[in-house]
Amino acid sequence: MNATYRRIGSLAACLLVSGCTAIADLRKADVTVANAWHATYPHGGRTSDLLTWWSTFGDPSLATLIATAQVENPGLDSAASEIERARATLASARSGLFPTVTSAALLTRSGAGDNDANEIAASTTNSGNLDASWEVDLFGKTPRKTEAARLRANERVADWHDARVSLAAEVADFYVQYRACRHVERLYKAELASQRETVRATETASNSGFTSSGDLELARASAASSSSTLISQQADRELLVKSISRLTGGNELPVRDILAKGRSDIPAPKTLKLTALPADVLRQRPDINALELEVAAALAEVGAAKADLYPSLSLGGSVTIGSSSVTGGSVPWSFGPALSIPLLDGGARRAAVTSAAASYGVAVAAYKAGVLDAVAEVETALVRIDSARRRVSDATVAARSYRAYFNTVDANWKAGGASLLDRETARRSAQSAEHSLIEIRRDAVRYWIALYKALGGGWRASAKLLVTPPKTPEGNQI
Repeated sequence: MNATYRRIGSLAACLLVSGCTAIADLRKADVTVANAWHATYPHGGRTSDLLTWWSTFGDPSLATLIATAQVENPGLDSAASEIERARATLASARSGLFPTVTSAALLTRSGAGDNDANEIAASTTNSGNLDASWEVDLFGKTPRKTEAARLRANERVADWHDARVSLAAEVADFYVQYRACRHVERLYKAELASQRETVRATETASNSGFTSSGDLELARASAASSSSTLISQQADRELLVKSISRLTGGNELPVRDILAKGRSDIPAPKTLKLTALPADVLRQRPDINALELEVAAALAEVGAAKADLYPSLSLGGSVTIGSSSVTGGSVPWSFGPALSIPLLDGGARRAAVTSAAASYGVAVAAYKAGVLDAVAEVETALVRIDSARRRVSDATVAARSYRAYFNTVDANWKAGGASLLDRETARRSAQSAEHSLIEIRRDAVRYWIALYKALGGGWRASAKLLVTPPKTPEGNQI
């Protein structure tokens, strides 16, 4: 008997070692990341913390819209529901660690009638039974499935944080575009008002014979072109309002009220401190965190699939208590182990292992790609911020100089020393330069927002959240 136990133990040990070796042979999720950013730090790499970054804009309307979106956006509700579903899957996986107990009760009243020869006196039978079973997990299949489910529940939490970061960045991006759009709209309105005055003055001069009809048509064409451009700009502004409304729950009237109360200038953050290495920065990105958790979960599933190749042992038992008014009472019971040995399954279990290993390879590749994409996003944002910062000063000089040139030509035109064509050419140059300056300032802030998102949005697992996170079944917050 002892020799038999030793043989069984040796076989189990060999199976365990072979299973662990197969898992260890899988590719590791290593990825090489540079130890320093190659792009230029914006503004020398000074200032504040990502966690309070939105407050550095100094724009209450922006902060209000972001907070509203965090509460009202259905995308976050969907992400929270995914957390609850993952937790339900985890609870289901954990149930395999414990015995299963079922019970049933039966009460029967029986008899026979119709004639005296066949009549049987009525009798009562009642019984109750209790069945219990428990799989003795010899090779760790259930714990590995539970671990995979736990990791995926944490992955859904990371997805929820990533959705919050992306949503805040998207709201801010639309808000900055809206403010810039309003600036351009005011520019076109002022130009249109000036051109309409020019049309009236040219009409008077044309009727008096002091100017040609061609100048009058040129003035009218320029005014009509500016009016058309202004209408297009107003349509762009309305589309941005609707985009912001969609992100903040769909109620447009409060959004318009918030936008009307906000600052008129393009909001800009204070500078951002970038002293961490890429690997350190990437750790705070929730999407990278989710990819890393998926790798670990896929590895756990490989272990579960390997464990399913080997025999399983379960313990089962039942007790039935019954009584009858005719036969009396009885208490039958049973208990014993059961060993299930996979012999022939057409290769289904081996295929499951191969599939799990392939899924692990996919997760590793996705993790590597995610890390490389994250580094590229940061580098790209840094380059764009540095470029926009250096372009602003030149664009400011160009806008100021073109406007001064237009004022000179305009004065000469009014004095009769310049043609209307010269004036319109100078006006278009000044307008184009001022429009370009607004766009560069807008893009500079949008690149800051892209950098905020690329750095993970200041997300920390222990950070105070803008909304109450989903709760565990025990009532604890995430």
